[in-house]
Amino acid sequence: MVKSELIQRILEQNRHLHQRDIEKIVQVILDALTTAMARGDRVELRGVGAFSVKNRAARAGRNPRTQAYVSVKEKAVPCFKTGKEMRERLNPHADDLNAGHCCDARP
Repeated sequence: MVKSELIQRILEQNRHLHQRDIEKIVQVILDALTTAMARGDRVELRGVGAFSVKNRAARAGRNPRTQAYVSVKEKAVPCFKTGKEMRERLNPHADDLNAGHCCDARP
């Protein structure tokens, strides 16, 4: 789903609102989320999950085409960990619902 589809779904469920108002609301929410993460804050949406920022250390990498070593600078990457309610809805018969953090798979 892209932002325009989200706006359309909200509009379908709230016909009393104007599309331009919904667009503004969605943009304000996304701006607030982005601003908070840029400050390094964690943003939690109950039942959905939590957005956070992980700092990746500088490291030596390789150019996949030339196999030459390159220096990869340290950087901040966005992460998302699903909330319990979302994990249960996505995996109704799963035994282990503790997983769900996208950044745990990579050092």
